[in-house]
Amino acid sequence: MIAFRGLKLLESAVALLYPPVCVVCSADVPFREQLCDSCQGRASRIVAPFCRKCSQPFEGALEGEFTCANCAHRTLYFEAAVSAYRSRGVVRQIIHDFKYGRQVYLRHSITRWLRVAMNDERISAERFDVIAPVPLHPARQRERGFNQASLLAELLSKQVSVPWKLLLERHRYTTTQTALDRAERIENLRNAFRLRKNIDVRRLRILLIDDVLTTGATLSECARVLKNAGATSVYAVTAARG
Repeated sequence: MIAFRGLKLLESAVALLYPPVCVVCSADVPFREQLCDSCQGRASRIVAPFCRKCSQPFEGALEGEFTCANCAHRTLYFEAAVSAYRSRGVVRQIIHDFKYGRQVYLRHSITRWLRVAMNDERISAERFDVIAPVPLHPARQRERGFNQASLLAELLSKQVSVPWKLLLERHRYTTTQTALDRAERIENLRNAFRLRKNIDVRRLRILLIDDVLTTGATLSECARVLKNAGATSVYAVTAARG
């Protein structure tokens, strides 16, 4: 009887972590899945041609590499920022529910999208010493209850066998980036990040993790701090590209 109750408790816990229906349309899904094939199929993949630096897709026919308008005439401190999906439709809904709806179990689906991005040759060809999440300011983290990037980094670390660590802290509170243009985002983030106390990143190859890339300003500022502190290289992976 005790063993049976233990099994039921385990099944209940698993059901909370992996609801037995699609989180978008409520269709039945296999065990440990959160999206049905139909909803997953509606996720907008980023396909070539796209910017090699920030993964911004180019709408139209184009041969070879190109620099997008997002990257032109600015310095981006990461080697490359890779995303597998556009932040639209199903993808945007899942990320929004994860971040703002506190549906933390959705980190499993979002981490799968990170894994897809890591298959990109810009990332798969590299070896990393550590995975680092983009930090939230402590006030923002208290308000939200968690840092979404840290939850994703922790789960991804287990799956790819690369340790994760909090390398940076956001010591200056900044207004939300949502309504800002590219120049305003850059200015808003100036000197917002610094290394955490007693952190040494010299000669490290670092993989930054966040949920969404829009202009790349946040990732670039994080990469700038890490490189100034001696990091050998900084790449970035996000689940979606705005």
